[in-house]
Amino acid sequence: MDGNSIPSMAPALDGIKVLDFTQFEAGPSCTQALAWLGAEVVKVEEPKRGEPGRWGFSNRPDADAHYFIFYNTNKKGITCNMKSPEGKALIEKMVQKADVVIENMAPGTFARLGFDYERLKELNPRIIFAQVKGFSPDGPHADYLSFDMIAQATGGTFAINGMPDQPPIRPGATMGDTGTGMMLCMGILAALFQRVTTGEGQHVQIAMRDAMVNYSRTAMSRQAQREDGSLLPRGGNDVIGTAPGGLFPCKGGGLDDWAYIFTSRGNEEHWKRLCTAIGREDLLDDPRMKDGTTRYENKELVDAAISEWTSKHTKREVMETIASAKVPCGAVLNMKEQLDDEDLHKRGIMSKIEHPVRGEMTVPASPIQMSNSKVDVTTAPLHGGNNEEIYGDWLGYSAEEVAKMREDNII
Repeated sequence: MDGNSIPSMAPALDGIKVLDFTQFEAGPSCTQALAWLGAEVVKVEEPKRGEPGRWGFSNRPDADAHYFIFYNTNKKGITCNMKSPEGKALIEKMVQKADVVIENMAPGTFARLGFDYERLKELNPRIIFAQVKGFSPDGPHADYLSFDMIAQATGGTFAINGMPDQPPIRPGATMGDTGTGMMLCMGILAALFQRVTTGEGQHVQIAMRDAMVNYSRTAMSRQAQREDGSLLPRGGNDVIGTAPGGLFPCKGGGLDDWAYIFTSRGNEEHWKRLCTAIGREDLLDDPRMKDGTTRYENKELVDAAISEWTSKHTKREVMETIASAKVPCGAVLNMKEQLDDEDLHKRGIMSKIEHPVRGEMTVPASPIQMSNSKVDVTTAPLHGGNNEEIYGDWLGYSAEEVAKMREDNII
């Protein structure tokens, strides 16, 4: 090693073993984040078809769904028939080797399989047992089933999304799933840190509805300050109380040819810079546009003046011109543009993997950049693709013993 080279460091969660009994998105988002941080995440699936997210959304009968691959990169995969006594015994041995067990099955399912927290703690006092549930097990809706859209409906994000005079609109980003998974990941990391000092594991739990309530704090704060008790209206794309703040049409006229421009009510310099950037310094002397509140009262005039300029430029030109003038502005970039974005690829936010069936694919990578923890993106596991490796490394089983378990329908 020469004097200028830096010795490679193990990733942040190197040595942490995670048994992943999750499916679809909320749980897999959490375990994927742990894998991106360097944990060895082993996805456990039933032997016949695997979790429904693997095959339920696929456009090819011979290949795992993009949906599954996008949420399960950097993991390893094993199979186990947990309904058989032999399968249960196998999982008990795995639990004794693990640091974290996580599940997001329907309410009560994991406990009925024989793995409630008390049993897991008997097997391994240091185990951290993490659960995602739709509704809190301590609340009146404990047995209700939930998916992302149910969590968003009951947690408030539906109600604050949409136009003021129209029904609520489901947010396109799956915060109910992925957003909850990220919060659970925070809880697991905290539990791992606390275990360093106490030597004990603990039960970490989050309800999807509760997470959505937390994500709605800004809107909730605005509701709380309405002293007359009236309901906070949906804001649509506007920023209530100040202008400009919203979407503006751009050259091209396509469905996604828009840019969002916002001048903060807390910084009047934004408005001055915007007027200069679009060549409309005359607006600075207009008494109808003297401050954010007055501009909001004359919003139609403000929007028309800005739209006249934006409609002559592409959304990327609009963003480059206005953002370069130190005014908050963002082009509306769709999913195809995100997947193809040169900057995202250059910085590793988008990454290319080689899937054993689908070939080269572009997948999202971790948005968290750490100077001393680097984990390259690897493909999602095939169904049971790591049986020999994991049962061998964790439990010392030979290839012949693994083959026999497969013949006996244990895995």
